[in-house]
Amino acid sequence: MKQVKITVMKMVRHDDLIEKFENPIEHACEMRLGQVFFSVDCEKPEGFCSSAWESVLPFVMVLAHGGVDIYDGWMKNERSAMISCNDGFRPVSFLLESMA
Repeated sequence: MKQVKITVMKMVRHDDLIEKFENPIEHACEMRLGQVFFSVDCEKPEGFCSSAWESVLPFVMVLAHGGVDIYDGWMKNERSAMISCNDGFRPVSFLLESMA
């Protein structure tokens, strides 16, 4: 099984939605732009958000098992995927790359 590199590529914050719908919370997201994680044997990397892990895990599994060209050519690198977490208020985009 291959390692999968997970890089935080973009972080967005929808303040209008937060103000209108979310109860106030502190430290909703601990990710940092450019932060890098490595998944070994499809395990969640230490410090990686559990909710975000649920979003990226299916793609990590495919890449770790040698899968390529997820979604028929939408990525320039066929051994990668761009996946966002499921937080509708603060979505984070992750670049997943098979370490082949």
